[in-house]
Amino acid sequence: MATADEITQFCPHCGLCCDSTLFADVELRAGDDAQKLRKAGLKLYPKTKTRLAFDQPCRCFAGRLCQIYPDRPKRCRAFDCGLLQRVADAELTPAAALKKITAAKQLADRVRELLRSLGQREEQMALTHRYAEAMAAPVDLADEAGAERHGKLMLAVNDLMTRLQRDFLR
Repeated sequence: MATADEITQFCPHCGLCCDSTLFADVELRAGDDAQKLRKAGLKLYPKTKTRLAFDQPCRCFAGRLCQIYPDRPKRCRAFDCGLLQRVADAELTPAAALKKITAAKQLADRVRELLRSLGQREEQMALTHRYAEAMAAPVDLADEAGAERHGKLMLAVNDLMTRLQRDFLR
């Protein structure tokens, strides 16, 4: 598990686990106080017969920091990204980790920009869901610019997913 100092150093520069870049939703675990989380602003829904979840981007994420950090769900508490783990294990320097965060955020921003250019502007929808919706729309091949944007989006999502798998998920 990452130390408090490592979390303080990296998490406020990242937020990819809260802004829907890494995850589309978060399932609650036994012991999570659903009522308290609802009061904090999370919209919970039944994901399975026995599990509640909330969609990403998280409503309690304020751009850089979790507004309910001390009371966050257990799933959020348990998650340490691959970068934090590698820094804690001295496999990666803090400076290298910050560069990887910056690169991943730039890729995610590029995907969001391309989604907006294709008319997908639902910023409160998970990034993977936005991508699926944009790609499900018919492509007018006579519209060369639109077809090119679809191609660029596919490549940008591939680049982002490759980086997330390599650097953030273990």
